[in-house]
Amino acid sequence: MALRTRTRARTRLRTLVASGGAVLVALALTGCGSADVDGAPAEHKSFALGGKALTIESGGTTVELVPTDVRKVEVTRRVDGWVVLGDGPDARWSMRDDTLTLRVKCHAVISNCGSRHQVKVPRGVAVTVKGDNGRILASGFDTPLTLHSDNGMVTVRDSSGPLKLECDNGGLLTERISSRSVSARSDNGGIRLGFSAVPDLVDTVSDNGRVTIDLPRGSQAYAVTATTRNGLVSVKVPRSDGSAHVVKAHSDNGQITVRTAN
Repeated sequence: MALRTRTRARTRLRTLVASGGAVLVALALTGCGSADVDGAPAEHKSFALGGKALTIESGGTTVELVPTDVRKVEVTRRVDGWVVLGDGPDARWSMRDDTLTLRVKCHAVISNCGSRHQVKVPRGVAVTVKGDNGRILASGFDTPLTLHSDNGMVTVRDSSGPLKLECDNGGLLTERISSRSVSARSDNGGIRLGFSAVPDLVDTVSDNGRVTIDLPRGSQAYAVTATTRNGLVSVKVPRSDGSAHVVKAHSDNGQITVRTAN
């Protein structure tokens, strides 16, 4: 399917030849605006899924995951942007061996490109996302989620399945989750986990960024291990070393807070 994009830049290129054969290129830009993803035309495509696990490899785009009553993986994409002295935005999607590839590229001296892919996933399917340069959002899942972003924030809401979250640059956020097991790793960015039910295991590590864990109110005690090399540690939940509910938090550089939710 041909990509429909709207160009938001008008360019004027002037080449002046000066004495001695030197070439001076003056590029004047007028009317340049930011990419309008929300207003971009929507394109739709469905992909058959052979099993109960879906892997998504994405680049240069926001990926939004939603479990729904569908038989195939249904994708809606919106792409918008402009380039000067280059190509793009170039959007491609494909499925092979239950791996869905979603990529948007802009190659230019100057560019402003934006895109979003909403992925409707059949219920009961576990999802793994390997993202490069773009946010990842997921909500409403009761199946395992493994989400990794090289550059972009990872957000999970209203989910109950096991979570494995990783971000090299951007941060991790969960809200209203009831997952029994959560692993969260961030190289450069904060971690904030919000729970609506008591978890069995929370394991968090941040190389550079604060860690905040909000646990449900109540008398439930937790076996908490919280350490940081550079920053304050605040633990304000009932504690018991023998508890079956384990919370681990470590930061090389950043404050650690374990508390009950407001």
